[in-house]
Amino acid sequence: MMLFAALGLVLVVIWQSWVEFQSERQVNPGIDSPVARNGTNANLSEDVPDAPEVAAAQDNTDVVESVVAEVSSRGRIINVTTDLINAQIDTQGGDLIRVELLKHPVSVSTPDEPFVLMHRDDPDLFVAQSGLIGNDREYPNHNVLFSATQFEYQLGDAANEKSGIDVKLSWTAADGVVYEKIFNFKRDSYRIEVDFRITNNSDQPWVGFAYGQLKQTEIVQEGSLGFLGRLPSYNGAAIYTEQEKYEKIDYDEIREGVLNVTTPEGWVAMLQHYFVAAWLPIGSENYQFYSGVSDNTAKPQFRIGYKTTQPVTIPAWGTGAVNTVLFVGPKEQARLDEQNAKALKLTVDYGWLTPIASPLFWLLTKIHGLVKNWGWSIILLTVLVKAIFYPLSAASYKSMAKMKKLQPRMATLKERYTDDKAKFQQEMMKLYKSEKVNPAGGCLPVLVQIPVFISLYWVLLESVELRQADFMFWLNDLSVPDPYFVLPIIMGASMIAQHFLNPAPVDPIQKKIMMALPFVFTIFFLWFPAGLVLYWVVNNLLSIAQQYYISKKYQSN
Repeated sequence: MMLFAALGLVLVVIWQSWVEFQSERQVNPGIDSPVARNGTNANLSEDVPDAPEVAAAQDNTDVVESVVAEVSSRGRIINVTTDLINAQIDTQGGDLIRVELLKHPVSVSTPDEPFVLMHRDDPDLFVAQSGLIGNDREYPNHNVLFSATQFEYQLGDAANEKSGIDVKLSWTAADGVVYEKIFNFKRDSYRIEVDFRITNNSDQPWVGFAYGQLKQTEIVQEGSLGFLGRLPSYNGAAIYTEQEKYEKIDYDEIREGVLNVTTPEGWVAMLQHYFVAAWLPIGSENYQFYSGVSDNTAKPQFRIGYKTTQPVTIPAWGTGAVNTVLFVGPKEQARLDEQNAKALKLTVDYGWLTPIASPLFWLLTKIHGLVKNWGWSIILLTVLVKAIFYPLSAASYKSMAKMKKLQPRMATLKERYTDDKAKFQQEMMKLYKSEKVNPAGGCLPVLVQIPVFISLYWVLLESVELRQADFMFWLNDLSVPDPYFVLPIIMGASMIAQHFLNPAPVDPIQKKIMMALPFVFTIFFLWFPAGLVLYWVVNNLLSIAQQYYISKKYQSN
């Protein structure tokens, strides 16, 4: 089983490296490619979604296409600072073009350098866009030039303690309709409310739809396994619908086909390891989710978004509002649960083992609430899991102890029937039967535990709560490899100790392979996050203690 696990890990690494190689070829085209020759300027109007069809305009005249405002680069940057983020909004389109997470530094060694989640750095890009669309007039999509009266906002005084701060943009269409786009930032929150307020200074009813989209170039994260590749963390888009629930839509899927899904509720998001940006649409009975890609840029720009399908109507000379919500921040499960968005915490992706992994994470957080240290929380959680499975582990070790006791007699049988393998197998089964030993007894209990151990692996890998979590001594970040390789070496030593406690294989080749596995796994674990290695070290040490006790007990009988 350990050999199969090692071979499987190697195959995963090879596959991951091939995917990265293919991705690099796509996102970094050569100088002779059409993308490179055409430069980086895109026709930005192509990424404005089409408005849903309506039967007819209110005045029964022919419906004309929505006017797309001329694209310009005259926007000014609005800076917003809260207790959790630094944000930048461009008045050109009212796009959210930069988000720095103040509580999540790039690394432990640079505590004053916040992690940049959203950005508009050439050629990379990750921005949030939103606007209004329709069929009978000019609408404020993300290409229009808004005006603003204030360009610096600071959340700090008591006056905005509860209500937060409003960043106001305004734009007046040629028909006299006045639009305000208002971003609301609150204290201790990664939730940004985006409101459109419409003053219809015309003699015709105003009919429109809202949309929000996330635009991103492909993310290729730096590896955490050194020369061996990367840990498999998903980067790309995801949606949640009432029909299909949680779905990942990677960059290749966006390129292969246009998403067109209608749902009464849900959300669209762009994910990366530890962090998420998600539009959480509100205020409509149905939404249409869409996707697309722009190739006339230095790097392909992938987008995923939503638009409302139920029109908002504002009477002549009346006022109205259209609202939406954007979440931009770490995948902290407590905060995701607070967003009133169904299953948003599924962006913390434990895969098909979520039913097991979620309770494990809940237990881990409860332990952390008591000990206030993620390292000790991992240790105590490992002890609890080991205690729960003690009966199964004990049965496994009892079987191993019996097998080890039979090793001398097995060796004698092998010597006697060296040239007759069939006879050797027959006599060996007789020996098992007479001694009431089940050769599979040591494996089956372990198989039952494997889903739990893999689930815990994903909990430790995916939980942003463990990012830059301090433990003790030199281990000041459990999400990165041990800088001095102390934990991997201890883990390798513990595997060697387990090897000598287990019954030795009769076949000499198998014996050599089993002896080599601790060294192979030690090499792999050199680049695993310290939190994962800590879990394996504690689990191995507990297993050694339990196995040693049971082996001694049965050897004395």
